[in-house]
Amino acid sequence: MPLQLPPPVAAYFAAGRSGADIGPCFGETAVVVDERATHAGRDAIRHWHAAATTKYRYVAEPLAVAEADGRTVVTARVTGDFPGSPIDLRYAFVLDGDAITRLEIAP
Repeated sequence: MPLQLPPPVAAYFAAGRSGADIGPCFGETAVVVDERATHAGRDAIRHWHAAATTKYRYVAEPLAVAEADGRTVVTARVTGDFPGSPIDLRYAFVLDGDAITRLEIAP
């Protein structure tokens, strides 16, 4: 049975798979924390995603979803051109309506 992801989270993973712009998934002042770096604002998030996709040529496939402490936490298998691939990562999303306002990615 397919995972039931909130629409902005589903759109984020779909955009990542297709190479589409992830910007519309995020609010204007959203924040992404990944690999100990913080990317603030939709343009910085677009740049982060484009750079990571180019560097690692990866795909993230959601495996599980849970709600915890006001966050939607998705465990995804990430496969790409990086040491240790594949790896399961936790994507912790904070949502406001139809937009992601915060995303933290961690092992």
